[in-house]
Amino acid sequence: MLGRTANGLFWMFRYLERAENTARLLDAGLRMALTRDLVTAEEEWRSVISTSGQRGGYEAKHATYSGQQAWNFILRDKDNPSSILAMFGQVRQNARLARNAISGELWEAINENWLTIKDQLSKPVGENRVLETVATIRRAGTMARGAMEGSMLRNEGYHFAQAGAFIERGDSIARILDIKYYLLLPSLSYVGSSLDTGQWDQVLRSVSGDRAYRWLNAGQIDARGICDFLILDDCFPRSLAFCHSELRANLAALARLHGQEGESNALMRAADTRLADLTIDDVFEQGLHEFLVDFTASNVAIGNAIAKDYRFLS
Repeated sequence: MLGRTANGLFWMFRYLERAENTARLLDAGLRMALTRDLVTAEEEWRSVISTSGQRGGYEAKHATYSGQQAWNFILRDKDNPSSILAMFGQVRQNARLARNAISGELWEAINENWLTIKDQLSKPVGENRVLETVATIRRAGTMARGAMEGSMLRNEGYHFAQAGAFIERGDSIARILDIKYYLLLPSLSYVGSSLDTGQWDQVLRSVSGDRAYRWLNAGQIDARGICDFLILDDCFPRSLAFCHSELRANLAALARLHGQEGESNALMRAADTRLADLTIDDVFEQGLHEFLVDFTASNVAIGNAIAKDYRFLS
C-alpha cells in the first residue's frame, strides 16, 4: 500500500474519532451548563474549551465564556483550525486520498454526513439547534465505523484505519481525565476525598460511559472507581486498556501482513509491559497526572513510529 493511502486511512479515522469525541464532550458540557447558574455555567464552558485543547485560540478571540459563543467556536468558527467543521473537512479530504482503498459504503457515509454537517454549520448554531447538531456529528461517526466494519476487507487498510482510531481515542480519554482531575481536585488531596458528583458524572457522559459504569457499580459515582473504569477496564471500549489492546492487535496484524515488525511494535510491547498487571492503587501511587502524561507521551511516540515504519507522506 502506498504511504499516501495508508496516511489517508490513518488520519481519516483519527480526525473522525477526534470530531466525535469533541462532540461528546460538548454534549456533556451543554447538559451540565443548563443545570447551573450563569457564573458556574461559564466555568463549565471554560472546562469544555480547556479539555478540547482549544483554550488558547478561544481566549485570543473571546473575553468571556458564554455558552453560544463557546459551542459555536468548537463547532464552526472559521478562525479555529480545531473546530469540528474543520476536522470533518479533514475526514473527507483523507477519505478522498484513500478512495481506492475504502468501500463505496464507507465513502458514501463520509461524504453524505460531511454535506449534512457542512449545511448545519453554515450559520451560527442557536440553543434550539445545538443538541441536534451534536447528535448529527455523533451519528456520522457511528455510521462511518459501521460502514467500515460491515464492508471493508480485513487488510492493511482496515488495520491502518483502526490504529488511527484507537491512537486518537486513547489520547482523548487521557486528556479528559487529566484536565478534569485538575479542575475537580486542584489541591493535593487524595482522589478518594469528597468531590462534585455532578462533575464526575460529566466525565462519564463525555465518553458515553455513564450507563455502563452505573451498571457495574450499582449507580455509585466515585472518583476512584471512575478512574479505574476509564483506565483499566478492558471491557469498556473507551478505556485506555481497551484502546491499548485494540491498537496492539492491529499493529500485530500490520506486522504479519508486511512480514516484519517495526519500531511501533517495539514501543507497543514496552507500553504493554507498563500497563500489564497495573492496579488503580499503582496509578495513584505514581500520581494520576504523571501516569496520564506518560501514557500520552507513549501514545504519541507509537503514532509517530507507525508513520515512520510505513513511510507515511507528511
